[in-house]
Amino acid sequence: MPLQWINLGYLGAAVLFIVGLMGLTHARTAVRGNLLGALGMLLAVAVTLLDRRIVGFTTIVAGVVIGGAVGVVLARRTAMTAMPQLVALLNGFGGIASVLVAGAAYMAVARAHPPVPFTVATAASGLIGAVTFWGSLVAFGKLQGIITEKAVTFRGQLAWNALLFFDCLVVSVYLVIVPHVEASYWVLAGIASLLGVSLVLPIGGADMPVVIALLNSYSGLAAAATGFVLGNDVLIIAGSLVGASGIILTRIMCRAMNRSLTNVLFGRFTPGAQALAADDVYGGRVKSAGPEEVAMVLDGARRVVIVPGYGMAVAQAQHAVRDLASALERRGATVEFAIHPVAGRMPGHMNVLLAEADVPYDKLIEMDAINPQMATVDVALVIGANDTVNVSARDDPHSPITGMPIIDVDRAHTVVVIKRSLSPGFAGIPNPLFAADNTLMYFADGKKAVMDLIAALKEL
Repeated sequence: MPLQWINLGYLGAAVLFIVGLMGLTHARTAVRGNLLGALGMLLAVAVTLLDRRIVGFTTIVAGVVIGGAVGVVLARRTAMTAMPQLVALLNGFGGIASVLVAGAAYMAVARAHPPVPFTVATAASGLIGAVTFWGSLVAFGKLQGIITEKAVTFRGQLAWNALLFFDCLVVSVYLVIVPHVEASYWVLAGIASLLGVSLVLPIGGADMPVVIALLNSYSGLAAAATGFVLGNDVLIIAGSLVGASGIILTRIMCRAMNRSLTNVLFGRFTPGAQALAADDVYGGRVKSAGPEEVAMVLDGARRVVIVPGYGMAVAQAQHAVRDLASALERRGATVEFAIHPVAGRMPGHMNVLLAEADVPYDKLIEMDAINPQMATVDVALVIGANDTVNVSARDDPHSPITGMPIIDVDRAHTVVVIKRSLSPGFAGIPNPLFAADNTLMYFADGKKAVMDLIAALKEL
């Protein structure tokens, strides 16, 4: 194919990427945006297949077949509740692809003394890609339960990470100055791999939404660097879009948690010296209720707001929650879902789960939109959420999560919290909401609790 047609095809793919990304900003246009993005990628792949200057058809087709088969198996076998793990894994695949492709391109020309822009892009691709791959694997392990979700720290950890990063910079400079030493690239990738593991290990499970967004940005930056290595315009554009959108999403996640990115990467929630103990908060004030009592409360409600959390995902209760919402609507109640931006283990986790259960998207109300209306809500039903409804973030200036935006469920007329126990969330502090005068605690597994609640409603 003539070069001008190749460039025109890549330009068309880039336009589709940008328009598709714009479509993802609204629920009504998200499906169309996703399809346009996929069409852009199809066009980019098709143009690459026709560009015989890059590599032969056999190699490309083999890669497409193998990669497509792996993708289909992963997509079909991964439950919606495990979507955060899959996203983390896909981020890692993008990182390792950049490392290997840039490495192969570098080795092909290393002894010919490639120009400085080429070696700088190669070093960036190897560094960022390796950090992304191994960091994503650690994130996957934490989310999957293979590695503890708790923060894994050791003495001198910050100094160790700084030393690894400094070593990466030294090797990168050496690669640029002495480009014909091929081993330097793989040394760089090896040190960066250690850095990726060491950076993510000390981050706890509650911060995974931020980590996933950040690693997604890293994978885009690695791809953009690889685009400079290959001289591929569409890869540069696509990688830049992913990198920029990932950084923006990371910033949104940090703001939703009232935390800085530095705090997420190098610190963690720890109970403050003045934080109240569980006995001081709960002692004799927690009111427990069973499904029959909760069903009676819901039966008289005209407006119900359901607040899902990670506990709903763990219990795989999203379908049961949809059935409960339908049962309440048949009784004349208005049912909505209040979504906290960092509920779950990835950005939009609750949205994905509820969409999979066929909950209409217009019933999902963002935190900032629902909070001013909470005083008009008859019943706020909290399912598996803890820190995202912890009123100490709003009311206690000494709390370690002070300032973190929460859903103001305590302002509803009645609050029902479905939870296994009074155990704290990741912040490790008690939640005064559980002992509030208008709160009923329904202790049970999320899915079983909701199913028993539906059965109790039918008997009324």
